[in-house]
Amino acid sequence: MPELSSSAVRFEAVVLPHLPAAYNLARWLVRNDQDAEDVVQEAYLRAFKFFSGYLGGDSRTWLLTIVRNTCYSWLQRNRSQELTGSIDETHEDATVDIANPELRLMQNTDAQMVRAALTELPLEFREVMIMRELEELSYKEIAAIADLPIGTVMSRLARGRKRLHSLLATRMGIETKGGAA
Repeated sequence: MPELSSSAVRFEAVVLPHLPAAYNLARWLVRNDQDAEDVVQEAYLRAFKFFSGYLGGDSRTWLLTIVRNTCYSWLQRNRSQELTGSIDETHEDATVDIANPELRLMQNTDAQMVRAALTELPLEFREVMIMRELEELSYKEIAAIADLPIGTVMSRLARGRKRLHSLLATRMGIETKGGAA
């Protein structure tokens, strides 16, 4: 078996542990398993090619920035219409507390409904929601990955949560504040 170079060994140690997060982000941005696999493979090739420029620090943020940029490049080439969606609607927030363990089936159905609603969010909202809620990245990390001011990240998260709530309320037949009377 050929011996790996010290750079390849370092790359594996620093970057490969973040493969699940990379795939998760790509999957939510491109909304297709096979396309996400292709995007992640391309992102890892880019990361390896430019690994000599990695100066240390948060490798997860560094990698997810590459994955995000690769996703946007892929979307531009393959589905450019998804990059032009409107993000101007606003809706009110609400919370739902389902703590009863007897509602497991309902929770599974709810989880499927949330995943479906997430896929309907405009890309700008979907990406920050995934990075914050599923990948548990800080606002600062999201801002670095998306190359946005922290205030914009916070605004997109707030607006994305409102939009998600509205989508879920509509699916459940619940009227929301500010909705149709």
